[in-house]
Amino acid sequence: MKNVFIHPLALVETDDIGAGTRVWAYTHILPGARVGRNCNIGEHCFLEGGATVGDNVTIKNGNMLWAGLVIESGVFVGPQVLFTNDVYPRSPRLPQARHRYDDTSWLVPTLIEEGASLGAGAIVLPGVRVGRFAMVAAGAVATKDVPPYALLKGNPGRVGGWVCQCGRPLSFDTARAICAFCGLSFQKNSEGVQSCREQESRQLSPSRL
Repeated sequence: MKNVFIHPLALVETDDIGAGTRVWAYTHILPGARVGRNCNIGEHCFLEGGATVGDNVTIKNGNMLWAGLVIESGVFVGPQVLFTNDVYPRSPRLPQARHRYDDTSWLVPTLIEEGASLGAGAIVLPGVRVGRFAMVAAGAVATKDVPPYALLKGNPGRVGGWVCQCGRPLSFDTARAICAFCGLSFQKNSEGVQSCREQESRQLSPSRL
Protein backbone atom coordinates (compact mmCIF):
# COMPACT_ATOMS: atom_id res chain seq x y z
CA MET A 1 0.00 0.00 0.00
CA LYS A 2 1.55 3.28 -1.13
CA ASN A 3 0.85 6.69 0.37
CA VAL A 4 -1.36 5.21 3.10
CA PHE A 5 -0.98 6.36 6.70
CA ILE A 6 -1.62 3.71 9.34
CA HIS A 7 -1.19 4.74 12.97
CA PRO A 8 1.22 2.45 14.86
CA LEU A 9 -1.62 1.48 17.22
CA ALA A 10 -3.98 0.46 14.40
CA LEU A 11 -4.28 -3.11 13.15
CA VAL A 12 -4.85 -3.33 9.39
CA GLU A 13 -5.08 -6.82 7.89
CA THR A 14 -6.15 -5.92 4.36
CA ASP A 15 -4.03 -4.63 1.47
CA ASP A 16 -7.08 -3.17 -0.28
CA ILE A 17 -6.71 0.44 0.87
CA GLY A 18 -6.43 3.32 -1.56
CA ALA A 19 -3.72 5.97 -1.72
CA GLY A 20 -4.08 8.96 0.56
CA THR A 21 -6.20 7.15 3.15
CA ARG A 22 -5.46 7.61 6.87
CA VAL A 23 -6.26 5.06 9.58
CA TRP A 24 -5.99 6.21 13.18
CA ALA A 25 -5.24 4.53 16.51
CA TYR A 26 -7.07 1.49 17.87
CA THR A 27 -8.86 0.84 14.58
CA HIS A 28 -8.99 -2.75 13.31
CA ILE A 29 -9.58 -3.57 9.64
CA LEU A 30 -10.04 -7.27 8.85
CA PRO A 31 -8.98 -9.16 5.72
CA GLY A 32 -11.55 -8.77 2.95
CA ALA A 33 -12.53 -5.21 3.85
CA ARG A 34 -12.07 -2.64 1.07
CA VAL A 35 -11.30 1.05 1.56
CA GLY A 36 -10.96 3.57 -1.27
CA ARG A 37 -8.67 6.55 -1.82
CA ASN A 38 -8.35 9.66 0.33
CA CYS A 39 -10.46 8.37 3.24
CA ASN A 40 -10.11 9.23 6.91
CA ILE A 41 -10.97 6.49 9.41
CA GLY A 42 -10.97 7.69 13.01
CA GLU A 43 -9.99 5.97 16.24
CA HIS A 44 -11.69 2.90 17.73
CA CYS A 45 -13.31 1.75 14.48
CA PHE A 46 -13.82 -1.80 13.24
CA LEU A 47 -14.22 -2.87 9.60
CA GLU A 48 -15.29 -6.46 9.05
CA GLY A 49 -14.37 -8.45 5.97
CA GLY A 50 -16.97 -7.80 3.29
CA ALA A 51 -17.44 -4.13 4.20
CA THR A 52 -16.73 -1.73 1.33
CA VAL A 53 -15.83 1.95 1.59
CA GLY A 54 -15.53 4.23 -1.47
CA ASP A 55 -13.25 7.21 -2.08
CA ASN A 56 -13.19 10.46 -0.07
CA VAL A 57 -15.16 8.97 2.85
CA THR A 58 -14.94 10.33 6.40
CA ILE A 59 -15.59 7.83 9.20
CA LYS A 60 -15.47 9.41 12.64
CA ASN A 61 -14.47 7.67 15.89
CA GLY A 62 -16.26 4.64 17.26
CA ASN A 63 -17.86 3.10 14.17
CA MET A 64 -18.29 -0.57 13.32
CA LEU A 65 -18.80 -1.52 9.68
CA TRP A 66 -20.08 -5.05 9.12
CA ALA A 67 -20.06 -7.41 6.14
CA GLY A 68 -22.57 -6.43 3.48
CA LEU A 69 -22.30 -2.70 4.11
CA VAL A 70 -21.39 -0.59 1.07
CA ILE A 71 -20.47 3.04 1.64
CA GLU A 72 -20.12 4.94 -1.61
CA SER A 73 -17.77 7.85 -2.29
CA GLY A 74 -17.98 11.13 -0.40
CA VAL A 75 -20.04 9.80 2.52
CA PHE A 76 -19.75 11.22 6.05
CA VAL A 77 -20.27 8.79 8.95
CA GLY A 78 -20.54 10.63 12.27
CA PRO A 79 -19.38 9.26 15.63
CA GLN A 80 -20.89 5.98 16.83
CA VAL A 81 -23.33 5.34 14.00
CA LEU A 82 -24.84 1.85 14.32
CA PHE A 83 -25.13 -0.50 11.35
CA THR A 84 -26.62 -4.00 11.40
CA ASN A 85 -26.83 -6.75 8.79
CA ASP A 86 -29.13 -9.43 10.22
CA VAL A 87 -32.91 -9.01 10.40
CA TYR A 88 -33.42 -11.98 12.75
CA PRO A 89 -30.18 -12.10 14.76
CA ARG A 90 -29.33 -15.07 16.94
CA SER A 91 -26.05 -16.39 18.21
CA PRO A 92 -24.64 -18.84 15.63
CA ARG A 93 -23.65 -20.93 18.67
CA LEU A 94 -27.28 -21.31 19.77
CA PRO A 95 -28.33 -24.86 18.77
CA GLN A 96 -31.80 -23.73 17.66
CA ALA A 97 -30.32 -21.21 15.20
CA ARG A 98 -26.96 -22.72 14.30
CA HIS A 99 -27.94 -24.08 10.88
CA ARG A 100 -29.21 -20.68 9.76
CA TYR A 101 -25.60 -19.55 9.74
CA ASP A 102 -24.23 -22.41 7.65
CA ASP A 103 -24.04 -19.95 4.74
CA THR A 104 -24.43 -16.18 4.26
CA SER A 105 -28.08 -16.18 3.16
CA TRP A 106 -28.93 -14.45 6.47
CA LEU A 107 -26.83 -11.41 5.55
CA VAL A 108 -28.85 -8.38 4.40
CA PRO A 109 -26.81 -5.74 2.49
CA THR A 110 -27.05 -2.04 3.32
CA LEU A 111 -26.14 0.79 0.93
CA ILE A 112 -25.13 4.36 1.76
CA GLU A 113 -25.05 6.25 -1.52
CA GLU A 114 -22.69 8.96 -2.75
CA GLY A 115 -22.41 12.10 -0.67
CA ALA A 116 -24.83 11.06 2.09
CA SER A 117 -24.27 12.05 5.74
CA LEU A 118 -25.10 10.03 8.85
CA GLY A 119 -25.26 12.07 12.05
CA ALA A 120 -23.80 11.02 15.39
CA GLY A 121 -25.56 8.05 16.95
CA ALA A 122 -27.81 7.38 13.96
CA ILE A 123 -29.03 3.81 13.46
CA VAL A 124 -29.37 2.24 10.00
CA LEU A 125 -31.31 -1.04 9.93
CA PRO A 126 -30.42 -3.95 7.62
CA GLY A 127 -31.34 -3.58 3.96
CA VAL A 128 -31.86 0.19 4.12
CA ARG A 129 -30.67 2.31 1.22
CA VAL A 130 -29.71 5.89 2.10
CA GLY A 131 -29.98 7.92 -1.09
CA ARG A 132 -27.47 10.29 -2.68
CA PHE A 133 -26.71 13.39 -0.59
CA ALA A 134 -29.39 12.47 1.96
CA MET A 135 -28.81 13.41 5.59
CA VAL A 136 -29.78 11.22 8.54
CA ALA A 137 -29.97 13.43 11.61
CA ALA A 138 -28.13 12.66 14.84
CA GLY A 139 -29.91 9.90 16.74
CA ALA A 140 -32.39 9.18 13.93
CA VAL A 141 -33.35 5.59 13.10
CA ALA A 142 -33.52 4.69 9.41
CA THR A 143 -36.02 1.82 9.23
CA LYS A 144 -36.67 2.10 5.46
CA ASP A 145 -35.06 3.59 2.38
CA VAL A 146 -34.18 7.28 2.56
CA PRO A 147 -34.79 9.27 -0.66
CA PRO A 148 -31.95 11.27 -2.23
CA TYR A 149 -31.51 14.74 -0.69
CA ALA A 150 -33.93 13.91 2.16
CA LEU A 151 -33.40 15.01 5.76
CA LEU A 152 -34.41 12.11 7.99
CA LYS A 153 -35.32 12.85 11.62
CA GLY A 154 -36.62 10.96 14.64
CA ASN A 155 -37.42 7.39 15.65
CA PRO A 156 -38.71 5.87 13.49
CA GLY A 157 -37.12 8.19 10.97
CA ARG A 158 -39.36 10.40 8.85
CA VAL A 159 -38.49 12.84 6.08
CA GLY A 160 -38.53 16.28 7.68
CA GLY A 161 -37.10 18.35 4.84
CA TRP A 162 -34.56 18.38 2.02
CA VAL A 163 -30.88 19.30 1.82
CA CYS A 164 -28.47 20.52 -0.84
CA GLN A 165 -25.35 18.70 -1.96
CA CYS A 166 -23.42 21.15 0.23
CA GLY A 167 -25.50 20.05 3.25
CA ARG A 168 -27.55 23.22 3.75
CA PRO A 169 -31.37 23.02 4.05
CA LEU A 170 -33.53 23.70 0.99
CA SER A 171 -36.73 25.74 0.94
CA PHE A 172 -39.02 24.85 -1.94
CA ASP A 173 -41.23 27.42 -3.63
CA THR A 174 -43.80 25.00 -5.07
CA ALA A 175 -41.60 22.55 -7.00
CA ARG A 176 -38.33 24.46 -7.21
CA ALA A 177 -35.57 25.42 -4.77
CA ILE A 178 -32.24 27.22 -5.04
CA CYS A 179 -29.63 26.72 -2.32
CA ALA A 180 -29.00 30.05 -0.62
CA PHE A 181 -25.43 29.00 0.15
CA CYS A 182 -24.03 27.49 -3.08
CA GLY A 183 -26.68 28.40 -5.68
CA LEU A 184 -27.41 24.85 -6.85
CA SER A 185 -31.00 24.50 -8.08
CA PHE A 186 -33.38 21.60 -7.45
CA GLN A 187 -36.66 20.28 -8.76
CA LYS A 188 -39.26 18.31 -6.80
CA ASN A 189 -41.70 15.93 -8.47
CA SER A 190 -43.61 12.74 -7.72
CA GLU A 191 -40.34 10.78 -7.77
CA GLY A 192 -38.65 12.99 -5.15
CA VAL A 193 -35.96 15.66 -5.41
CA GLN A 194 -33.08 15.96 -7.83
CA SER A 195 -30.73 18.72 -8.87
CA CYS A 196 -31.42 20.45 -12.15
CA ARG A 197 -27.95 19.39 -13.30
CA GLU A 198 -28.92 15.75 -12.81
CA GLN A 199 -32.10 16.29 -14.80
CA GLU A 200 -30.14 17.91 -17.63
CA SER A 201 -27.55 15.13 -17.72
CA ARG A 202 -30.28 12.50 -17.90
CA GLN A 203 -31.98 14.32 -20.75
CA LEU A 204 -28.68 14.51 -22.64
CA SER A 205 -27.59 10.92 -21.96
CA PRO A 206 -27.14 8.74 -25.09
CA SER A 207 -29.93 6.39 -24.02
CA ARG A 208 -32.37 9.29 -24.29
CA LEU A 209 -31.17 10.68 -27.63
